[in-house]
Amino acid sequence: MPATYFDHNATTPLDPRVREAMEPWLGELHGNPASLHAFGQTARDATEVARERVASLLGATPAELVFMASATEANNAVLLGCAWKAEFKGHLVVSAIEHPSVWEPAMALQDAGMAVSWVEPDGQGRIASEQVLAEVREDTRLVCLMLANNEVGTLQPVEQVGAGCRELGVPVLCDAVQAIGKVPVDSRDLTVDYLSVGAHKFYGPLGAAALWVRRGATFQPLLRGGSQERQRRAGTVNVPAVVGFGKAAELAADELEARGDRMQELRDRFETGLGRISDVVVHARSTQRLPNTSHIALLGADSEALLIRLDLAGFAVSSGSACSSGTVEPSRTLLAMGVSEKEASCSLRISLGPRNTSQEVDAFLDVLDREVTELRRLSSVPGS
Repeated sequence: MPATYFDHNATTPLDPRVREAMEPWLGELHGNPASLHAFGQTARDATEVARERVASLLGATPAELVFMASATEANNAVLLGCAWKAEFKGHLVVSAIEHPSVWEPAMALQDAGMAVSWVEPDGQGRIASEQVLAEVREDTRLVCLMLANNEVGTLQPVEQVGAGCRELGVPVLCDAVQAIGKVPVDSRDLTVDYLSVGAHKFYGPLGAAALWVRRGATFQPLLRGGSQERQRRAGTVNVPAVVGFGKAAELAADELEARGDRMQELRDRFETGLGRISDVVVHARSTQRLPNTSHIALLGADSEALLIRLDLAGFAVSSGSACSSGTVEPSRTLLAMGVSEKEASCSLRISLGPRNTSQEVDAFLDVLDREVTELRRLSSVPGS
């Protein structure tokens, strides 16, 4: 297993303090929060404490939060609920750099007959608010704009888009998964109607997420068959995961500024150190982005081959390419930014965490320099 983890945008390690909060609910404490007996009511109390903590992190009220199993479920619930209500008619506005949990359902709805306007980013990976608002029509049912891109880390003008759409009477879904726990987020300031968040992106457990539904916004449940979550999401609540979610939210709120400062310090150290390597491009460097994310292209070094070599050397990072049906394809986000397929095939994402160290960053730069030099040498050898 790699000794150094630089892939925090994929998932984060479970904070030991979160694990400690969860442990009683994996053993002696148990109960269905919907049950009326003491076991159930104890579980319900723990769930509601967690709801309050997550709501506080988002600047929301607890009653507006719906616990779900993943942010993917949350995003699908909003998109499919919107489509059902509209009888699969009307129009959607979706940014072209959304996470697959938004992009793919929108594509499916387009195939089912709904019209979709795809808004492209600029060369820095940023969506212009005026372009989004220009696409809104009388029959627009929903606008989708993520808060922070999961690949290049760009922060999007959700507040401006939300305010404009509120004036037009059009609801907005904001996938805030990558931003929560890294930058301050207030659901009210964003002026959106739906906001999704996942615990495992900020040192909480997998299997715990939430959808914030603005009071007064319409919502069609995706999962039916029970009255849980105020009849907005059927299914027995995963109490251990939700308790961990709440603890992770509490810690994120308390430590947000310190974490952000630490991660940005490490990212800047890394990007400054890249100066020793020739032909490197830092994507989205000239715009606002997440403090922990550096997305780079190392021209002449295939990213898949480089990722494997780095893994063997003890460093876990993410490739700039996605594997689909066994075929390596360039990143959809990079292509939308105008990056060439050749450059996209040489791209890596390094996403840092507050527990990474400057020594790890320096060691990684040494290894990266060595492996890139070797890959470039091999690619220049005839017949290689």
